[in-house]
Amino acid sequence: MFHLFSDLDISTLMLLAIALLFVLFYEAINGFHDTANAVATVIYTKALKERLAVLMASIFNFFGVLLGGLSVAYAIVHLLPTDLLLNVSSYHGLAMVFSILFAAIIWNLGTWYLGIPASSSHTLIGSIIGVALANAFLTNTSVIEALNIPKMISILLSLIISPIIGLLLAGLMIFALRKMWVKKKSGKKRERIFMTPEQREKLYGKKKPPFWIRIMLIISAAGVSFSHGANDGQKGIGLLMLVLIGIAPAGFIVNMNASTYDIANTRNAIHNIEEYFIAHQNDLNVVIGKQTTLNSDSNVTDLTQYHCDYSNSFTTLNIAKSLFNNLSDYETLSVEQRAQTRRILICLSDTVNHIAKQTDISKQDRAYLTALKNDLLVTVEYAPIWIIIAVASALAVGTMIGWRRVAITIGEKIGKKGMTYAQGVCAQVTTAFSIGIASFTGMPVSTTQVLSSSVAGTMIVDGGGVQGKTMKSIALTWILTLPISIILSAVIFWLAQMLI
Repeated sequence: MFHLFSDLDISTLMLLAIALLFVLFYEAINGFHDTANAVATVIYTKALKERLAVLMASIFNFFGVLLGGLSVAYAIVHLLPTDLLLNVSSYHGLAMVFSILFAAIIWNLGTWYLGIPASSSHTLIGSIIGVALANAFLTNTSVIEALNIPKMISILLSLIISPIIGLLLAGLMIFALRKMWVKKKSGKKRERIFMTPEQREKLYGKKKPPFWIRIMLIISAAGVSFSHGANDGQKGIGLLMLVLIGIAPAGFIVNMNASTYDIANTRNAIHNIEEYFIAHQNDLNVVIGKQTTLNSDSNVTDLTQYHCDYSNSFTTLNIAKSLFNNLSDYETLSVEQRAQTRRILICLSDTVNHIAKQTDISKQDRAYLTALKNDLLVTVEYAPIWIIIAVASALAVGTMIGWRRVAITIGEKIGKKGMTYAQGVCAQVTTAFSIGIASFTGMPVSTTQVLSSSVAGTMIVDGGGVQGKTMKSIALTWILTLPISIILSAVIFWLAQMLI
């Protein structure tokens, strides 16, 4: 592993180490900032004691990161244009990373101190957008080119829609549960699952929920922790890869440990894509242009002149073939060729993805193109195991501390009445399910937003309403998070450029 950093000087190595520590610190903050989402319900329904609940959350967060994959991580990385990641000097890359981290840490710590459930995802994405916009201003480039607009729109839509879905699903779940589960005794509804711990204590002399209800609460809380690790933990992985790609590109632009088999799969995918493009060229003229492999631009070795464009897809394929011809190890490529390899593969994958979304593409062809896209990216969308373990550990350690402030808000200040066992189960199941689906599809969402809105949904339907003051504070924070993080990171990045 250490040979990947051999080309860096001492000062850059030290700054790189600081940047990595800042990423892990951000992830630890994410841990204690969002831990309350998993533990508030089991603590306030007396299903688990505080320390045991936090320990459980820490363990399942850790395994969520380990087993969660990398789709969300690279959704974060690709929010910035590839050219900005690959065409920066070491100090420029450090300024970019530190600006993103400082802005995210400042806002996350501020909202945590005030006990407001704010979105770490919103903060991180806003910080990335701010850096991209500031870079466009400083380099006199187009704002359209500064941002990966389609990716940004899809991510922002997922952040906006997910809490709405959480509120509606949790509300519907508690409504259906009451309709199906409630039994009438002497004309009064006395089902234990719809009691608060205080109500249960008055009737039965004990606060802990009944055995099976308690099991449901614990399992659903574990699901929230696991899904949080699988989604939010990946954001830390994406940040670390952003650091390494921007500052130590020679060793991390592509997976230097990629096997000959993986590289051969990528080469085969390139040839299969070419065959598909040729076979369907008449149907794809609007997307890939009217060239053929025989009359494409022959100057494919001039990699510095390459610019990704759907209409130049055959030129891109020719460059890809020339790079991967007889290639068995990325060590044989120069640093410039590795950078170009990443550009080429990402460009091809974007083209294939764009074609797969065309309305006239059959389901069989769509599945085939998706498989080819995955083979293309296997050696560029990766993360070394030490990065995954480092992020998982930081998130788990962060989970063990600082959770109480936000937990009090979720457990006591959202609803006008105490949280019932049923409300806790419905909020947690909705959150775990929603975030799990988002992680599977590669969409970063906010655990905080989804759970807070789910709790609110259960309170509106079954708990006598919500506290207006708290909901206004949460809503205002959600509205302000994106613009403030954009401004913070842009200003910090601009100041850093003035000092470099």
